[in-house]
Amino acid sequence: MKKTIIAAAVLCTLCTFAQETKNDTVKTENIKEVVVLARKPTIESKADRTVFNVANSAILTGNTTWDVLRMTPLVNIDNNDQVQAEGNSVTVYINDRKSVFTGKELKEYLKTIAADNLLKIEVITTPSAKYETAGAVINIVLKRNENEGLKGSVSMNNSQSYKNSQSSSVNLNYHKKGFTQSLSGSYNHNNNLQKSYNENLIYADNSLTKITTENSTVWKSPSASSSTEFELDEKNNVGMVVEYYGSANSTLSDAAGEYFINNELQRKYAKTVDANGTNMFLGSNVFYKYYDKEKSRILDLNAGINYSGNENTRTHSTLWDPAAFEGIRTAADDRNREYYVKLDYSQPLPNEGGQLEFGGKMNFRNNVMPFNYFTFEGDTWAEDASRTNTFRYLENLNSVYANFSKTYFKKLETRIGLRYEYISFTIKQDVGSVERKDSYGTLMPDLLLKYSFNENYNLTATYKHSIWRPWFAEFNPFLMPADNGTFQRGNMDLQPNPSDRFGLKLGLYKKYFISANFSTTDQDYWTSYTVEGDRTIAMPTTFYGRVNNYSLYANTNQNFIKNKLNVNLNLGLSYTDNSDFKRRNNFVGMKEHITNFNGSANFSYTNLFDKNINLNGWGGLHSQNWGNSVGSKMNFFHSFGATKLFPATQMEAGIRFNNIFRRPGNDFVTYSPVGTFRNVNKWDWYGVTFTFVKRFGNQKVKENTKTNVEKEGGGAKS
Repeated sequence: MKKTIIAAAVLCTLCTFAQETKNDTVKTENIKEVVVLARKPTIESKADRTVFNVANSAILTGNTTWDVLRMTPLVNIDNNDQVQAEGNSVTVYINDRKSVFTGKELKEYLKTIAADNLLKIEVITTPSAKYETAGAVINIVLKRNENEGLKGSVSMNNSQSYKNSQSSSVNLNYHKKGFTQSLSGSYNHNNNLQKSYNENLIYADNSLTKITTENSTVWKSPSASSSTEFELDEKNNVGMVVEYYGSANSTLSDAAGEYFINNELQRKYAKTVDANGTNMFLGSNVFYKYYDKEKSRILDLNAGINYSGNENTRTHSTLWDPAAFEGIRTAADDRNREYYVKLDYSQPLPNEGGQLEFGGKMNFRNNVMPFNYFTFEGDTWAEDASRTNTFRYLENLNSVYANFSKTYFKKLETRIGLRYEYISFTIKQDVGSVERKDSYGTLMPDLLLKYSFNENYNLTATYKHSIWRPWFAEFNPFLMPADNGTFQRGNMDLQPNPSDRFGLKLGLYKKYFISANFSTTDQDYWTSYTVEGDRTIAMPTTFYGRVNNYSLYANTNQNFIKNKLNVNLNLGLSYTDNSDFKRRNNFVGMKEHITNFNGSANFSYTNLFDKNINLNGWGGLHSQNWGNSVGSKMNFFHSFGATKLFPATQMEAGIRFNNIFRRPGNDFVTYSPVGTFRNVNKWDWYGVTFTFVKRFGNQKVKENTKTNVEKEGGGAKS
C-alpha cells in the first residue's frame, strides 16, 4: 500500500477558492493527510516472473490453495499431479521456503491450506541461481498481519461432486510492536471417486489386456502451522516456523480385467483392493534475519528438520477365471528424515553500482522404507521372505551460488548467476545386499538481460542450465502390485536429466507479453513397461536421445468498467522434436513430432450492482502430450462462482461450480519398446461448493518478510 500526501495541493486549491468568496465567510480547516490507495493489478508480469495477486479476491472463496494453483496463469497440472509452468517442471516454495512435497503428496498438502490465506502466487519462469530447482519455481506467498492486535478468520466449505466432502479452517494472526504470531489449522473430510480404463498391448505375443477400475477413497486430513517472528531491533529478526500435516485414508478398489491373445479371450479376473493408511509430516525451521535498509544489506540464516512417516496396508484379492483365488497383502512403514542449514546474503557494490548475492546450503536425507509381502495360503497370511525387504536411501546435497545484477545506462538490466551442486547418495536394499553408491557435481549458469527501449517496450533474454534428479522413491526396486492387476516398481539405475533453456520475452505497454523459448536435453527418464512372465510392470526408465522443445506464449491483462472487470488471457503453443529420441529407443508407433496447446482465461468482477457481490471465473484448455506419452483429446477445466460480502459483520457467503459442463479426465497412450499402454481416467474434480467465511479484526495484510528479502536481493526486475 502506498501513501501519497497531497495536502499542499488541496490547501492551494482552497486558498484560491477562498479569495473568490466573501471575507466574512472565511473558514479554516486543518487537513493532516489524504491517503490514496493503489490496488495491485491481478496479474503482474516482470522480467523473471508472473505474479498472480489473489489477496481479497473472490477467486479464493470455496477453493483450496491447490485449486487456485490450477487457475494460476502459465501453470498446468498433468494427470499425475505434476505441476508445470510454460511446459517446464516446477519446484514449489511456500513463503520462499522449498516445499518437501511433490506430486500427489503436494496436492494433498495444499488442499489442506485454505485459499483464504493466500496473498499471491509467483510463477518464476527464470529463477536465479539462489533457487534449488531444475526448472521453474512457484512461490506461494501467504498473508501476514500488519496492524497491531488480533485478526483472523473461520471458514467452512461443503462440496458436492459424486460424493459429499467437507472442510473447515481457522486462521489467527497477532501482531504487537516487534512480535508477530500466526496460527492456522484445518480439517478436511474428502470423499473421492475415480474411474479408469486401461488397454495394455504387448508386441511379443500380440496379447491385449483390458482393465476397468473404480477407486473410492476417503481422506481425513488435519493440519496445523505456526509462524513466530520477533524483531530484536529495526535490523535484526528471529523466528520459527512449525508445520504439521496428517491424514488417515481408506480406499476400496474394484477392477475387472480380460486377457486376449490374437483377439481371443484367454482368461479374465475380478480384483478387489482394501487399503488403509496414515500419513504424517512434521517440519520445523528456525531463522535469523539481518536487514539494513539504509545500506541494503541482507543476511538470512535458516536451519530446519523435516520428518515424515507413512504406514499403509493393502489387501489384494483376485479371482481368476479359469483359475483359483489369489491373495496378496502388503504392508509399508516408511520413515523419512531431512536436515538442512542455509545461508543467503546480499548487498550493493558501491564502486560497481550493482548488487551481489551469494549463499549456500547443506542438506542431508535419511529415508528408510520397510516393505512386507504376504500371500494367502490355506486360511492364513504367510510372509514371503523373498519379497519382504527394506529400502534405504542416504543423501548429502551441498550447494553454493552467486548472483550479480546491475543496470547499465538506465536501460539494460542484467543478472548473471552461477550455482554449483554436489550430491553423494547411497541406495540399498537389505535382503541380497544390493547397493548403489554415486556422487557427482554440477555447474549451473544462468543469465538474464532486459533492455527497456522506453516505458512501453522492453525485451528480456534468458538462459539457464538445469539438472532434474530422480526422487528417492523412484529408486525403490521392490515389486508392488497395483490396484488394477498390473505391477509397479522403481529403478535403482535411474540417471539425472540435464537440460538447457533459452528464452525471449517481449513486453508491450505493460499489458501484453509474448515469450518464445527453446529447451533441449539428450537424456531423460519416463514411465516405461516391461513384461516378466505373466506380469506387466510399470517402472521409470532412463532413455537417451535428443529432444528439442520450441514454445510460444502470449499473455495479456486488461481492466474494464472503471477497473471493476479484470480479464487475463494466456495462450501457449509448443512443438517437440522427438525424432532422435524415438529412433534410439525403438518406440514403435510413437510420433516423431508432438504439438501441445494450452490456454487459460481468468475474469473477476467486483461489487456487482454496488451490492457487494463479486464474480469470478476461470477456464483452461490443455493438450496431454509429454515424454513418451501422447494424448488423444484436449482437457478442459472450468470454474466460476459468486461471493456476497457483508461488511458490517465481516462475513462472506459464496457458491462455486467446478467443471459442471464437462467432467475432466485424460486419455493417453504410453509407448515403450515392449508395447503400448493406454490409460483413460475420469477425475472427481467437479460439482458445486458452498462456503461461509467469518472474519474478525483489521484485515490489512502485507507480504511475508522472507518474500521481501528475496525481492530486495533477487536481481533484475521490471
